[in-house]
Amino acid sequence: MALRNIENALPISQERPKKLAKLSKQPEIGLNDENNPVVVPESIVEYVASENLEPFSDPESSVQRLLEELASKDWIKVCESLNNTRRFAVYHSSLLLPILEKLIVVMVKAMKNPRSALCKTSIMTCSDIFIAYGEKLLEGPHLKSMDDLLLQLLMKASQDKKFVCEEADKALNTMVNSVARLPLLRKLQTYVRHSNPRVRAKAAVSTSNCVSKMELNEMEEFGMVLLAQMAADLLSDKLPEAREAARSMVNSLFQKFTWNEEDDEEGSKQEAWKKFCEKKVTGLNAQAMIKIVSSQ
Repeated sequence: MALRNIENALPISQERPKKLAKLSKQPEIGLNDENNPVVVPESIVEYVASENLEPFSDPESSVQRLLEELASKDWIKVCESLNNTRRFAVYHSSLLLPILEKLIVVMVKAMKNPRSALCKTSIMTCSDIFIAYGEKLLEGPHLKSMDDLLLQLLMKASQDKKFVCEEADKALNTMVNSVARLPLLRKLQTYVRHSNPRVRAKAAVSTSNCVSKMELNEMEEFGMVLLAQMAADLLSDKLPEAREAARSMVNSLFQKFTWNEEDDEEGSKQEAWKKFCEKKVTGLNAQAMIKIVSSQ
């Protein structure tokens, strides 16, 4: 009897590949109950304009609970507590002074949160804090936390989420209008050299806005040469927003630098500016700074 080839005798069974479980995108979760998470859409967060905030009926007792409420694991409650912080800043600002340092730390943490609603509410809180406390924010106890806050605002103003970016821009403008210019400019000086070009551009805009509000004596105290060199370096930045801010800064410096020249002697103003730039500004952008004012 002929033997069958063993390869033909045993049927070959091919195993079907196992299907992989599909991963579904999880919705936002609010930690109202750690055992039973509740789905909470960010759209339920209400953004209240500063003028629509209301005072507390009993602010002294309410402020005692504020830090505890801000430490909640429920991000919706944190948003509510940030809005309460804004109410204190607008109507009862003196009550927040003892805990202002801790509040700034909380705001920085909230801005780092990936939930856009929480981030935006924190940025709105910054604006009200800037208006309420102004120059106090750059005094000794708050310096480190303010460095962190400023960096976060510049980063949020640089990101792609439009409604967060726009709110951060508003907060930066409020900061420039509210905080003492000289100490603020010293802080911004660090960020106009930041490695991230978008952060650098936002810092350049705030710096330019700050310089435009300065008097000549303030510029001289900070250092006219230092300001001019800062503007010159930004003129060759890779982003147009930074370059435009630099041009605006050059015009502000020129106006204050030549303020004591006779109005009808425009040529003498430009000649004085030319000599200053050629003597004090290093690099190739000295001529660019001369051309900017001569083209006006």
